[in-house]
Amino acid sequence: MCLLIALHHVVPGWPLVLAANRDELLARPAIAMTTLAAGPPRLRGGRDALAGGTWLAVSDDGVVVGLTNQPGTRDPARRSRGELPLWLASAGSAEQATARAEATLRGEDFSPAWLFAGDRRTLHYLDLTNPGPPRSRPLAAGLHVLENSPLDVQTTKTEAVRAAVLAALARPSVDLEDALFEVLRSHDAPPGAPAHRAACVHLGPYGTRSSLVVSVGESGPPRLAWTDGPPCTSVVVR
Repeated sequence: MCLLIALHHVVPGWPLVLAANRDELLARPAIAMTTLAAGPPRLRGGRDALAGGTWLAVSDDGVVVGLTNQPGTRDPARRSRGELPLWLASAGSAEQATARAEATLRGEDFSPAWLFAGDRRTLHYLDLTNPGPPRSRPLAAGLHVLENSPLDVQTTKTEAVRAAVLAALARPSVDLEDALFEVLRSHDAPPGAPAHRAACVHLGPYGTRSSLVVSVGESGPPRLAWTDGPPCTSVVVR
């Protein structure tokens, strides 16, 4: 995953809304949406058909875990980052998922990654880029944008995406899912920035492969909407 947008206790009736774009080599086999585990709880999300993991997993209990990765060559001697959302989203809550990560995971076992783990109550940020247990902290209510860099490092991409989300939310009678897909499909890079600084990326053999918007309500399973392909040209499935 290369872009995660989290709206935590911002939208009335929807305690957590998370939007995401997955950027990857076009030739790498993947399934945009499937049942990842029958459960309970049932887990849904995309599946990396090469390594078997996922970039984002959603449980019917309302736990959502997604990751972005530190750019660079993956170390084949380390475990796949795709294990992380699949395992952590099966926890009973985002707090339990974070505690599970802190007690069990070590940065040296995986290629570097950053994660969001959220549910109806809390949203947590985990940094798995250094040896030892992941560094984590709860996030305040609000808008949080994570790309292929630490959350505290504001990049031209995160700033542009943040501004686009806030502008979309300010429109009267906005449909939240439509507004987020509008942001995800944008090819507008900040002035002077390379094309990969846009939300939707097209760089020859590499680019945006799929998009997902997860809406976690006050009760019941989360609502999912996704594209199987880049959001600029693919139909949204609901």
